[in-house]
Amino acid sequence: MFCVIVYLSFSSGFSSPVMSTKRNLYKDFEHPFAQYVRIVGKGKNGARSLTYDEAYQAFSMILKNEVLDVQLGAFLMLLRVKEESVDELTGFVQATKDQLSFQPLQIDLDWSSYAGKRKHYPWFLLSALTLAKHGYKIVMHGASGHTINRMYTEQVLEYLGFKICQNEDEVAEQLTLHNFAYLPLDVISPVLSDCIDLRNVMGLRSPIHTLARLINPFNAKATMQAIFHPAYRSSHQQAAFQLGYQNSAVIKGEGGEFERNPDAKTLICGIKDGECYEHELPKLTENRSPVEEELDLAIFKSVWDGDQKHEYGEIAITETMGIALYTMGISGTYQDAMLKAQTLWDTRFQLF
Repeated sequence: MFCVIVYLSFSSGFSSPVMSTKRNLYKDFEHPFAQYVRIVGKGKNGARSLTYDEAYQAFSMILKNEVLDVQLGAFLMLLRVKEESVDELTGFVQATKDQLSFQPLQIDLDWSSYAGKRKHYPWFLLSALTLAKHGYKIVMHGASGHTINRMYTEQVLEYLGFKICQNEDEVAEQLTLHNFAYLPLDVISPVLSDCIDLRNVMGLRSPIHTLARLINPFNAKATMQAIFHPAYRSSHQQAAFQLGYQNSAVIKGEGGEFERNPDAKTLICGIKDGECYEHELPKLTENRSPVEEELDLAIFKSVWDGDQKHEYGEIAITETMGIALYTMGISGTYQDAMLKAQTLWDTRFQLF
């Protein structure tokens, strides 16, 4: 695997004389980043996870473009094979947050969206937009196009007529207009955006897909992240706890997005008022719901507009919204949160 990575150029995809020259600079002494590659890659007996401080320093160098492309590729894939520890994830996220310069905004909920959808419509978007209609301020952030054959949030929001923000002033503007704003990862951090786009070069996701979900760029009061693999629920929860997030929820969401799947039990690994908890929601359907033959956004919009019903979709919408209401502290129990979510969905046209 790593023999291939040596010949990659981060900017063009191929080796270049410039890259060769840069590598030659370190023929007689070690590159400062080499120590971090060595720590995670020194064989099954010699390798170990980075400490929090090491992870923070290593990722700070990446964000400042102080590493060679070959080092970045090796580092990300070694972490992918090993799987990042909680201290590594926390260090990576904190290094990212410390290099952001966004002004504080009063945000109720930070909602990450990095997976895209393939089998079902992005019903979670209608959960977020319904909450926004009822006055809750939500910032959603994500990246698009890094995995082939998926429908991404940016595409759907543009279809529905929402602006894709390009700076923090536009975020503030959209929150004033709609209580909802979407910010692409390339605005938050161009370096992280370039890294996440390596998905189709490497053939694998990297830790960037994990840490990006936890950035919470405007330090919202509550955060929500979804994961693909169940083992990541706990690491997300523990990293959020170490980052000082007071209210958070992590689920294995449908397709990797924060969306409750009615066809399965949903385990929530959360933080409530600074204390970790787990809560399992039951399976809601008798049989597995059929996947969509085609993701026709005209149908999706007609459900949003109230012109069409969708049994699976509307369960996913209200259940996802219920988790958000509990995470934000609007409802004191999940039962009350689900009842309130249904009311909010039913009354979304009675507001403006």
